[in-house]
Amino acid sequence: MRVLLLGSGGYLGRYVAEHLLADPAVQLTALGRGDDADVRFDLSSGSPGALTRFLNAVHPGVVINCAGATRGGARELTRHNTVAVATVCESLRRSGCGARLVQIGCSSEYGPSQPGSSTAEDAVPRPGGPYGVSKLAATELVLGSGLDAVVLRVFSPVGPGTPAGSPLGRLAEAMRRAMQSGESELKLSGLGVQRDFVDVRDVARAVHAASLSAAQGVVNIGTGRAVRLREAAAVLARVAGFGGSLHEIDAPPGRGLVHHAAGAVAHVPAPAHAAHGPGHHPHPAAEGHPTGGAATFPYPDGCGSWQQADVRTARDRLGWRSRIPLEESLADIWMEAACRI
Repeated sequence: MRVLLLGSGGYLGRYVAEHLLADPAVQLTALGRGDDADVRFDLSSGSPGALTRFLNAVHPGVVINCAGATRGGARELTRHNTVAVATVCESLRRSGCGARLVQIGCSSEYGPSQPGSSTAEDAVPRPGGPYGVSKLAATELVLGSGLDAVVLRVFSPVGPGTPAGSPLGRLAEAMRRAMQSGESELKLSGLGVQRDFVDVRDVARAVHAASLSAAQGVVNIGTGRAVRLREAAAVLARVAGFGGSLHEIDAPPGRGLVHHAAGAVAHVPAPAHAAHGPGHHPHPAAEGHPTGGAATFPYPDGCGSWQQADVRTARDRLGWRSRIPLEESLADIWMEAACRI
């Protein structure tokens, strides 16, 4: 099977490439903006005609699009996440290769969900920010293209290589700094959100499965279980061997989280200064400092306090389900952070 991978240098793209290269039946060509790509091409500015000529030369059976941007203003996000996908779709329509398209979408396309619910693929998308809007527009382009295509809506990917600017990446870095400086307490804020964390290596398996399947439309990729960020913080402290305590200063009134050196997690009364409103965060200048402020980890995905995937479609149509537990994912995140101590 000849596969063309777009965005091979990104967080997800790197693991998709690694997984595909392990399959002897796959002939992989990587296209991207970085020097590590087989072919340099910028989807956000390249012409459909140029990409069409490349498709006709390579003649892939599957095109996987992991390219895109997660940060930036609305114009930049639209260029990298929407215009780029329009280029891919138009090029595939013009090309005679007849390739199947696997587009990587994201859970931000859904927007906020009702706490306690699982979001299925037929949920009405209501993205809460420009990132989700740009990705939803890309999904609509793919679904309306007439191509043999599937969109994988990936929930919250974690694991080795997690970007340092992500909430879990920033949490690991704050813990590393606290351990390096010998702090006995790490004050945290913004840990009340619940997300469906799925390991990036499981995502790569899902992409491979989607490439081989006949599934079309949208398929959720997640674990089917939402986890509070504060619970992930406690697990991270345990795998890191953090000898101090984690103190959540903006927990609900009357409750605060403490992770003790022994590994136990206890809820204790929160101090008076912690009884802020649900949207309160310390001033940005205090972020990341174990003392004199709190490390904050807001989720800028526009999805509110809760998100959990309904993963039945992935199970039934791709034969896929997540395998790697969150503790293993967090241990790998910590291993990378610990190398900087």
